[in-house]
Amino acid sequence: MGTKRRICGALFALTSLTATAAQAQSNTEVLPAIDVWASRTGTGFIGASTSTITAEDIARSPGTTLQELLSQEVGVQTISTTSGQNGAGTTVDLRGFGATAVSNTLVLLNGRRLTDIDLSGIDFSTISRDSIQRIEITRGNSGAVLYGDGAVGGVINIITKTGVAQPPSGRVEASFGSFNQRELNASAAASQGPFAVSVFGNGVNSDGYRVNDYVRQRNAVGDLRYTGDEGSAWLNISGDEQHLGLPGARLVTLTSSELATDRRGATTPDAFSSKTGGSLTLGVSRMIGTSVELIVDGNLRRKDQTIFSTLFDSDTSDIRTLNTASLTPRANINTQLFGVPNKITTGIDYYNSTLEAKRSVALTDPPYHTYDLNQQAAAIYWQQTVGVLPTTDISFGARLQQTRLSARDRYDSTAPGGAFDVQATPLDSIEMQHALHLGFEQRFSPMFAVFGRLARSFRTPNVDERIGVNAFPVDFNLKTQTSRDIEGGVRGRFGALEWQSSVYEMLLNNEILFIPFPPIGANINLDPTRRVGVENSATLRLSDILRLKGGLTYTRATFREGMYAGNDIPLVSRWTGNLGLTWDVYPKFAVFDAVVRYVGERRMDNDQANFQPMIPAHTTLDLRLGGEMKNLFWSLSVQNLFNVLYFDYAVASSATYGRYNAYPLAGRTYMVKVGATF
Repeated sequence: MGTKRRICGALFALTSLTATAAQAQSNTEVLPAIDVWASRTGTGFIGASTSTITAEDIARSPGTTLQELLSQEVGVQTISTTSGQNGAGTTVDLRGFGATAVSNTLVLLNGRRLTDIDLSGIDFSTISRDSIQRIEITRGNSGAVLYGDGAVGGVINIITKTGVAQPPSGRVEASFGSFNQRELNASAAASQGPFAVSVFGNGVNSDGYRVNDYVRQRNAVGDLRYTGDEGSAWLNISGDEQHLGLPGARLVTLTSSELATDRRGATTPDAFSSKTGGSLTLGVSRMIGTSVELIVDGNLRRKDQTIFSTLFDSDTSDIRTLNTASLTPRANINTQLFGVPNKITTGIDYYNSTLEAKRSVALTDPPYHTYDLNQQAAAIYWQQTVGVLPTTDISFGARLQQTRLSARDRYDSTAPGGAFDVQATPLDSIEMQHALHLGFEQRFSPMFAVFGRLARSFRTPNVDERIGVNAFPVDFNLKTQTSRDIEGGVRGRFGALEWQSSVYEMLLNNEILFIPFPPIGANINLDPTRRVGVENSATLRLSDILRLKGGLTYTRATFREGMYAGNDIPLVSRWTGNLGLTWDVYPKFAVFDAVVRYVGERRMDNDQANFQPMIPAHTTLDLRLGGEMKNLFWSLSVQNLFNVLYFDYAVASSATYGRYNAYPLAGRTYMVKVGATF
């Protein structure tokens, strides 16, 4: 109750100050309603903190990866287990989940789930930056109603370009950068009558900052669409191939430091990850009258992955195949009920995923564990937004989801590595869960609005968490994680200044976490946890050619019960901030962009006891100078200009103070790009 009172008090104070400023401003622009358009839904999340990254923002970003671009948004932190070349091995964390960010931040592509039921996470490097029209970010767990489990910290929805209503066009771009990084991007689009087609492809090679830190990436996507007066149809096919070196960590103790003596060395010079993936989406939509749109689409996705690594001084090979099929019929309804405007989104989701994972010592050895897991999720949902007054919107929704799981372990004690292990206990389970959302927006004037929400979400354990590291006794069973959110915020526009502030509290039960070191060495359900935060963002347009954009975030993630009550949850920085400058030196011919990012200190992974040293804070500066001349374009960017040597991920010893494994990131890097459009 004390935390909620503090949140409400802070919100009231901020509201009062803003209202006073708003009354003093007479010449203002009209403040639009909070309504981030989501491709899947046609509606926004009333009451939630949202933001949008445009294609221009992506093109002008001094950062070279989508993760770097996302990290400039409030409430977003990143964690990197490699040098971060091309974004490989970098996780995006919304609202402070640290090591479990992969499973608590839901990523969508055109409104469809990309997040799989394993722990491999979303590799943003498989999505060509040139193919992205915009990125929509919804913070908090309200997205669980529309998109299902895993939308705990928030939802990132990536919307891609199409060739609809576009003349024939093409684009080619070549890049060269630090550590022998070479990249080639190509795209083409065209339309004829109701038909449109677009294709995007890119390839990246990089030797990486460290030994055995190479990246080899290939991506391609094709989109075919028909758009008529009463409906549309689409076919989307994509494929990707990736090979990564896995250099491992650098050991630090009180008497020695590989970070100081051999920062770029590799602990595991032979470890690697190899992955191929493919996806096919087919859908149709049909308008019924002027107010109802019916949509039926389905998706088939396959991912094959091989990982060879060293864990606790022993080799481990993991070969897996993950197949996912989904069908998601739904309806978008825009109508008047009793003279009041209503937006309704309702539908059914069905996802069927199967995983076969073979674990062995060497790649050529027979597996001593072969895990077979099948997970089926079926859900029905309803979300409705009502414009009760011209200045007041209310949104409410619910989701009911059933998850069926069948898990088996084919264990071979005679295979190498199997003599000292045991077979996992079979599991067959059926579980019902629900998600809820209630939000509001009140516009007090054309330049000032207040919003808020209450929500409940859930996250079922993914297959990797169930497999764990086979601690004794072996058991696939884990409890489902649940979360309850409360959030409030204000936003406004005061002359050339546009801003948004929000405060929130998240209460979680049965949060799932992997404890990497013995004696546990497995995934567990934690004692109840809490996250409290304040997020502030602002844009100041100084002139037609000069703009500032910044953000400041406070995030506190703690245990609220149990032996670690009051302790910080690892890998969550309390303070993060950024400030960006956009300057059209000579419009189109020469443009300049700069971003300063600050990431505060954070606890190391596995340091729930909070007794180890902190991962140090760091500040970086990225710059970009670019331009266009007719159909030619170019850019030169420098990341981490002052060559700050830092790391944002480390795993601490649970017993020895000052002993930890750190994953160093690259210092200063550069990237040169040239290209042409036609």
